Amino acid sequence: MADHLVPIRSTLSLDIADQICIEALKLRRANGLLPLTVAVLDAGGNLVSFRREDGSGVLRADIAMGKAWGALGMGMSTRQIRDRLANRPTFQSALAAASDGRFIPTPGGVLIIDSAGQAIGSVGISGDASDKDEFCAIGAIRATGLAAEPPEPQADWNDAKL
Repeated sequence: MADHLVPIRSTLSLDIADQICIEALKLRRANGLLPLTVAVLDAGGNLVSFRREDGSGVLRADIAMGKAWGALGMGMSTRQIRDRLANRPTFQSALAAASDGRFIPTPGGVLIIDSAGQAIGSVGISGDASDKDEFCAIGAIRATGLAAEPPEPQADWNDAKL
């Protein structure tokens, strides 16, 4: 039996998760968007990094976590979840119940993809219109050198209204 602690490898380092948060907020400011809340989870659904800007409402933290959790839990972006489940409200409700309410099926939950094509975590952003939240998540992930799923924001992301 070892007399020392054995380090546990995470799928997503704190440095990368923090960088994703910082890049998302830079994109928010550069595009004149509303204040954001950003949550970054590792592949196990553990919160690795979190930022809430001044002016971002207190409910935004739960929404950002729900978007990140939903993407990770279903293995697809929350935009794709929204589109696939648009006509299945009963299933959406069941997913919300199964996840103890941690399921927000609107854009802004994006998977973080490594060089092997594996999801190593997710980002959830809330604060502006969902397509704008998603734009910041995708751009922030890509700024770290990782890939995002979806790889591109909605074509008309900047036209989205709250």
